[in-house]
Amino acid sequence: MTGFGGLGPPDQGEFVRLRGQGRPPRSPKPTALRSTLVALVSTVVFFGIVGWIVVTSPGWPAVQASFLSGKVFAASFPSIVRAFWVNVQLFLVAEVLILVLGLVVAVLRSLPGPVLFPIRLLATAYVDIFRALPGVLVIYILGFGIPALGLGGVPVEPFFYAVIALTLVYSAYVSEVYRAGIDSVHPSQEAAARSLGLSRFQALRHVILPQAIRRVIPPLLNDFIGLQKDTVLVSYIGVVEIFRQSYIQQAGNFNFTPYMVTALVFILVTLPLARFTDWLIARDKRRQAAGGVR
Repeated sequence: MTGFGGLGPPDQGEFVRLRGQGRPPRSPKPTALRSTLVALVSTVVFFGIVGWIVVTSPGWPAVQASFLSGKVFAASFPSIVRAFWVNVQLFLVAEVLILVLGLVVAVLRSLPGPVLFPIRLLATAYVDIFRALPGVLVIYILGFGIPALGLGGVPVEPFFYAVIALTLVYSAYVSEVYRAGIDSVHPSQEAAARSLGLSRFQALRHVILPQAIRRVIPPLLNDFIGLQKDTVLVSYIGVVEIFRQSYIQQAGNFNFTPYMVTALVFILVTLPLARFTDWLIARDKRRQAAGGVR
């Protein structure tokens, strides 16, 4: 066998061996199973330590009796779950109105030309004002202020003003999500549509908005998660929904466990929607990554 010190050409195996000298051996990558086990163990240890600190604290018996009473939990659970139906009604009605009003405001803010400046100004003022006001303040003003005027034919039901207040507040946020989607569509899309003979409105309806709405579905779902939680704010104007019902149960039992029931209901309802939103975001990222590979 000849090598670098012989008369013949170097052997390929010898060349590879010499090239590899002086390099540290590569450590094998951790397997997926090992990573999962490490994550599981670290999670169990972390929450075990937190749980041990809580249950060994001096005030734990009093907290357990006040917030985690099994007897009070079982007694208050049915009425609280029934009251949650009011929150569902608020959410569904307001969501439809928010989707429509938010889109209208976004389109109005996107109208070009100096002639339409007053419309853009009003739409911008609406968004700025209702994004600046706390939601509970809008609910108070509408729920107590308008019925106090005593106008004939004006509804006085708190549920009506709860829906209107939530719609006004969240439409301002949703309109900005829509507008971001509209701005994300390249201007060449509209130019191509106009070159085919479509009017500005037709290009907006058939070309721009379908792409924009499809892109902003995950952010819209995040906003609706917030809307679902903020339905409890309407309890301040007398709507007997889940939070008001838990307050009634708490006052009757002198125990805070009904609030824990309310928290559990919102967790069980919100988590699936949150995971679905994450799945949509991950799917969009995969599509964008696949589209970028040529």
